[in-house]
Amino acid sequence: MIVDKIENSKLYAGLSARLAKALEVLKKEDFSKKADGRYDIDGSNLYYLVQRYQTKPADQCKLEAHKDYIDIQFVSAGEEILAYTPIDNLEIATPYNKEKDIIFYKTPANISSIILTAGMFCVFFPEDAHMPKCQLKSPSEVLKIVVKIKTDRE
Repeated sequence: MIVDKIENSKLYAGLSARLAKALEVLKKEDFSKKADGRYDIDGSNLYYLVQRYQTKPADQCKLEAHKDYIDIQFVSAGEEILAYTPIDNLEIATPYNKEKDIIFYKTPANISSIILTAGMFCVFFPEDAHMPKCQLKSPSEVLKIVVKIKTDRE
């Protein structure tokens, strides 16, 4: 997992060409003018989702992970808490859905919290369970971009 500000994105460009391209898009696009939905960069290998929502209490959020895609979650506006924990030893709540590339886990008693404010991003690899959309002290309107990067795993 990686957490940083978008202005530091060049530090991670060497990790993979797809990650570098994704971070470049996040740095240059004006997402406030985009409608919610999917936008392809390189077909199913690299695309992003524009999402607008209101954060909610953590007990209403779900802990998730993905097998085929790496997530970059970028807060363009607003703020939220993103909870994180490695998938090791987590108890499955909802089995893996290959079509949607998602598995849900029961939230453990001890989980790390990351505060994301506008201009910050997290990179979640398949080994990283994450719980987005959690509110800080009160609900917040969020504009988030989730970039999906296809892994080369089989």
